[in-house]
Amino acid sequence: MKKRLTSEEEKKLFRKAIEHTRPKLVAAKARKPPAKGKPGGSGIDGNTRKKMRSGALEPAARLDMHGFTQEEAHKALLSFLRGSHRRGARLTLVITGKGNPAKEGGVLKEMVPRWLHQPEFSALIATVERAHIRHGGAGALYVYLRK
Repeated sequence: MKKRLTSEEEKKLFRKAIEHTRPKLVAAKARKPPAKGKPGGSGIDGNTRKKMRSGALEPAARLDMHGFTQEEAHKALLSFLRGSHRRGARLTLVITGKGNPAKEGGVLKEMVPRWLHQPEFSALIATVERAHIRHGGAGALYVYLRK
């Protein structure tokens, strides 16, 4: 079978048809980045971070998510952090559990840190750290809230 070459007329018709089907690109409006604490900083000072990592600070509120489904956990976490923020709590403890070691950890242990970086959560949070062993270690997170 011989290969047929496209004529100039066919090329023009093709370009004309494509022009009508291409989406028109609209320039995006410039947005200001969301207001954060200090540029490049986490929103807490070094002394507070040191006390938090050593377990010297006691969390003002705790949420234990053992037995929650992903959907229940997501709703409960958002509600918990909003309520804690409204009450003026700064340090909260979120207990996810360590999960099943045979399955390389738990679903919530993996998902909660991801959720905490979503816009509806990050507006409330100054920083997130792994909890000290006396507060749950690898199965829990400190969530330090903004003022």
